[in-house]
Amino acid sequence: MTDPEYMDRAEAALAAIERSCDHINDTTDADLDNQRVGGMITITFLNGSQLIVNLQKPLQEIWLAARSGGYHYRHDGGAWVDTKSGEELFGQLTREASAQSGLALQFAAG
Repeated sequence: MTDPEYMDRAEAALAAIERSCDHINDTTDADLDNQRVGGMITITFLNGSQLIVNLQKPLQEIWLAARSGGYHYRHDGGAWVDTKSGEELFGQLTREASAQSGLALQFAAG
């Protein structure tokens, strides 16, 4: 994939994460604090734990840092997929956010 294609897909993913945070705040008691600075989003939960999603432009990846560890995602033509487990980014975000918040939260690509 070209650099512009990577940036388009990566920016769309970050925008979807921001929309998901807004939807979660509108429909649950999670009260997420999400802040974006450039290619990085920090999601802070009421208990003080965080998820950090950031772009790794030279590698054409998106990285996720969570309590459970770090994950690296590459776009496979259809979705952002973890380079080790094969898990999809938004599914992993859903699991990590739910675990860290203690609530059933949902992140979606669209």
